[in-house]
Formats: sequence, structure tokens, C-alpha cells
Amino acid sequence: MKMMDFKDKAGIVTGAASGIGAAIARELVAQGGRVVIADFDEEAARALSNELGAEHTAVFRLDVSDPVANEALVAFALGTFDRLDFAVNNAGIGAPSMKLADIPLDSWSRVIDVDLNSVFYAMKYQIPAMVERGGGAIVNMASILGAVGWAGSAAYVTSKHALLGMTKVAALDYADAGLRINAVGPGFVSTPALEKTMTSSEIASLAGKHALNRLARPEEIAMVTSFLLSERASFVTGTYYPVDGGYLAI
Repeated sequence: MKMMDFKDKAGIVTGAASGIGAAIARELVAQGGRVVIADFDEEAARALSNELGAEHTAVFRLDVSDPVANEALVAFALGTFDRLDFAVNNAGIGAPSMKLADIPLDSWSRVIDVDLNSVFYAMKYQIPAMVERGGGAIVNMASILGAVGWAGSAAYVTSKHALLGMTKVAALDYADAGLRINAVGPGFVSTPALEKTMTSSEIASLAGKHALNRLARPEEIAMVTSFLLSERASFVTGTYYPVDGGYLAI
């Protein structure tokens, strides 16, 4: 039987309609939590909400790069569940591979807005709501590319490196307010988006870069994320948890 770590608790997961975000939402609901499924794809978000149950979930259509929308999301969560105990800032995008000097300015700005600035906007409004209640927990979804480089991905790698720094500073700023803030760094994960954009041979090559010789399952990222949000991680803050199948050890 699963521990009900999130019984009577409620929070937000962004990018929750598919992939890692959906796995996190499922895990949190399975452990008794209530979750706002926030995603740009409202149709997919509603499908997940129907799967998990309207009594456990709510849906919010979110453009994470819009600060006003992030403020409205927190207000929606408070209005729906009357509390905000946790948040997972998971939404993100990639970009076509190209050398740094070849990146169009609008492409650079878009990746930085979605993968970095959005997390600042999210925490700017999540943190006061949690502090007012006496604390909470936030997990920011980084990547193993927050620790190493990857040729052709300057904007993405930059955003994830900066995200780790922002997470550490936020954790220090609000530790005395009862707020814990951490980052998770997945290795490459088997998701529908990845499978649509890569051939089977490319996926096999990517899997071989991990010591376990496979890609992660979204559920494996969700397990670590839920741990960091739970009271079982009560002495964990300001950290970066790679969940990478040994990628960084090679």
C-alpha cells in the first residue's frame, strides 16, 4: 500500500498533460493529493483530469511564458482547493540543433522564456502563497544538461544551468519560511514527443549513453519528484537530483 504523503494537500504541475508531467500528476493523485493540471494543451489536460477524477484534479490552460497567466494559475489553485502546498514547474521546450552563432534571436528568446523565465514567473507567485500558509515544497524540472553541455543546444543548456542556480538561491531565500525548493535532472526519457522525433536507431544510440543502457520511464522521474515534495524529504532543499541512469557517471 502506498503512503498517502499528499492526503489533504493540493498543488500545481505545469506541462502536466503528457510525458513526465502526466506521470507526476498521476503519482501525486495516487498518494492522496489534489492537482491542478496546467498545460497549453487543454484538451489533453482535460483527458488526464477525466482519467484521474474531477474530485482530485482541476484543469488550467497555461502559457508558462506569460507572467500574468502564472499569477492567474496560483489564484485558480487557491480558489479551487483553498491551499497551495506544492508545485512542480515542469513545462519546457527544446529547439532544433544548431551551432550557437546560427541560432535565430527569436528562437533563443523563446527557449529562454519557456525553460527559464517561466520558472521565475511561477515561483514569484507560488512562493508568497506557500509562505502565507507556513511553507511548502517546489520542484523545478531541470535536466542532466543542467550539469553538462550538449553540442547544438546552447539555449536549452543555458536555461537548465541557470535554472539550477535560481533553484539554489530561492531555496536559501525562503528556507526560514518553511519552504523547500529542489531541482530534478532527468536523463533522456522515453516520451511520445521523443519517439515522434527520433528514429529507432537514434533512440538506441541515445539509450547507450546511459550506464543502464536504456531511457528513463516518466514514472521513474515522478517517483523522485514526489519524494522531494513529500515530508520524507523534510531535510532536503537547494539540491539537484539527477535521475539519469548513470549518464553523468560515464
